[in-house]
Amino acid sequence: MRRQLRLSIACAATFLVALLGLPLLNYFFPELMAARVFGFTLTWSLLGVLFFPLVWLISWFFIRRSIALEEAEAAEVEREKRKENDE
Repeated sequence: MRRQLRLSIACAATFLVALLGLPLLNYFFPELMAARVFGFTLTWSLLGVLFFPLVWLISWFFIRRSIALEEAEAAEVEREKRKENDE
């Protein structure tokens, strides 16, 4: 359970950094964020192009690790059942 909680907190923190980072970058570095990249400002490039793949990556990582943690927990329970049956 604690490993799942740590995973959830880490993924949520990564998402919040990405979500709150863009407005903070705009506030503290307006000249940089106004630079043109592929015809758009860096702000719109980050928001429109990179934000959603980052969210998908966080989601993919969370699901992958959650499944691995669930399988490890199920294997541990199975080992304990076998140990009890052997006694």
